[in-house]
Amino acid sequence: MAISAALPAGILFPEELLHSDWFAVLATFVAINTLMYGALTIAKILPKLHPGDWIRTRNQRSETRSIHPDAPAVNEATDFVNTRSRQGPGSG
Repeated sequence: MAISAALPAGILFPEELLHSDWFAVLATFVAINTLMYGALTIAKILPKLHPGDWIRTRNQRSETRSIHPDAPAVNEATDFVNTRSRQGPGSG
């Protein structure tokens, strides 16, 4: 290992500690934990997707029943979900 001989090791900890088995397990745990938190952070940043809204279901009207003829067809379940998401948690 020419690289390990060239790099300074053991600045904070003794070199024997850095090459121990339990330190390798701890470093692996920290690496996996960091990847999981990174993935969760990216998932929180992205907008929420509702794939159920993309597919027409049996309980969705194909024609509008509004008094306004140009109004879009209304799905009661989708409207209920949209109303709840606009109100936010704990508002009613």
